[in-house]
Amino acid sequence: MTTTRRKFIASAGAGAVGASLAAPAIAQSRITWRMQTYAGAALAEHVVKPAIDKFNAIAGDEMQIELYFADQLVPTGELFSAMQRGTIDAVQSDDDSMASPTAVRVFGGYFPFGTRYSLDVPVLFNQYGLKEIWEEEYAKVGVKHISAGSWDPCHFATKDPIRSLADMKGKRIFTFPTAGRFLSQFGVVPVTLPWEDIEVAVQTGELDGIAWSGITEDYTVGWADVTDYFLTNNISGAWIGHFFANMSRWEELPDRLKTLLTVCMEQSHYYRQWWYWGGEAGLRVNGEKMKLTTIPDEEWETVESAAQTFWNELTEGDPVREKVVGIIREYNEVMRLAGRPYRYG
Repeated sequence: MTTTRRKFIASAGAGAVGASLAAPAIAQSRITWRMQTYAGAALAEHVVKPAIDKFNAIAGDEMQIELYFADQLVPTGELFSAMQRGTIDAVQSDDDSMASPTAVRVFGGYFPFGTRYSLDVPVLFNQYGLKEIWEEEYAKVGVKHISAGSWDPCHFATKDPIRSLADMKGKRIFTFPTAGRFLSQFGVVPVTLPWEDIEVAVQTGELDGIAWSGITEDYTVGWADVTDYFLTNNISGAWIGHFFANMSRWEELPDRLKTLLTVCMEQSHYYRQWWYWGGEAGLRVNGEKMKLTTIPDEEWETVESAAQTFWNELTEGDPVREKVVGIIREYNEVMRLAGRPYRYG
């Protein structure tokens, strides 16, 4: 009779059993995920790749994540549907860009004047209840919301200078859907294009500028090479982005890999906190490619006031959106009452 490996281990002595624990008798197949980010290759080097590299190094033969950049597998606007179907396993994006079908879509990316600083985002999610709302809304549509974090503020990078609201009129600007809807009341013409086409579109005159990032990204991805001016006023202090996964694939993971994935994503949020915060200040002071312009405070207050009306329009009687806007209002009032350094003026 042929002795099987299983029978051999079962009948072996204590030393052999110890050895079997160190080297499992039946090798498990490696779990492989495909993740696509909203970011192009140059930006992904900072906003996601370090975290995925760390995860892959720690998970080793147990699991590996193949990272794809903007539009490599599917267009960014199809990220949600592809993840929901299981065509891809995980996504890094904001709700707005990936065409989320949830009520919280309008808050992803740049929600006008919802945040002042990058730390506002993790506080809103972890202390004010947004985390639970996002988890519940995505669970309804078969997607796991893993983690939320902040990115950079939203500024204008343009070919011509913007020094007043009048200078915005007629400007063809690449921006996010909700931000574009808000800015259109000031004469901005929102334009949607594939991320990798933006630089060329500015060079050819198809675009007059970009309202998609802060100055750190302008330099990192090459937009500072094709735009001449940077407006220091911003419509949001921090982009709200997330990590998501197909719910079935997430639930198949052992708990230790769920924990490892979450920890690496949280580390990604920390990396961006200091990378953007230092970059925004450093490049304003030391960057040589873009000239800074500013719209006077008294004129910019018109834009800030318009945001309050815009928030009301976005709720449209939707109870989930009303709840989120209520939380954001409550949070900003706490920050205002707390005074400096939480809010100035």
